[in-house]
Amino acid sequence: MPIRRELRSLYPPHWRRLSAEVRFGRAGGRCERCGRPHKALLRCLPDGRWFCERSGTWRDGRNRPARWPNLLDAVQIRTTKAVLAAAHLNHDPRDNRLRNLHALCQRCHLLHDRAYHRAQRWKTLRRRWAIGDLFLGLYA
Repeated sequence: MPIRRELRSLYPPHWRRLSAEVRFGRAGGRCERCGRPHKALLRCLPDGRWFCERSGTWRDGRNRPARWPNLLDAVQIRTTKAVLAAAHLNHDPRDNRLRNLHALCQRCHLLHDRAYHRAQRWKTLRRRWAIGDLFLGLYA
């Protein structure tokens, strides 16, 4: 996942090597929460279940065996590619200790950062309202 330009100064110069060590050295190319393999095409359901080709079973969001989808669930199966990223567990990009970094797929990374994204969405909404009030008058 690319680093935003305004945050690049917070990451160390050897970030690519450190990220690769976490994702492929320690985690073995699999998400440390759900076990999804890096860059594999997966069959997924909206509730987080996914089909593991290696074991031939459906897994839940915590990499535990899950029930097979019924006919109604099977209609919602989609194919996606899981890509691993090194995530900071304490949300501080300056803290690059190995115990603070985990290899997470996109789904687990978004779930981990959910509270941060919710706060950012609230700030963005309030900022838009303030700009609208400042330049366009009160909303109807």
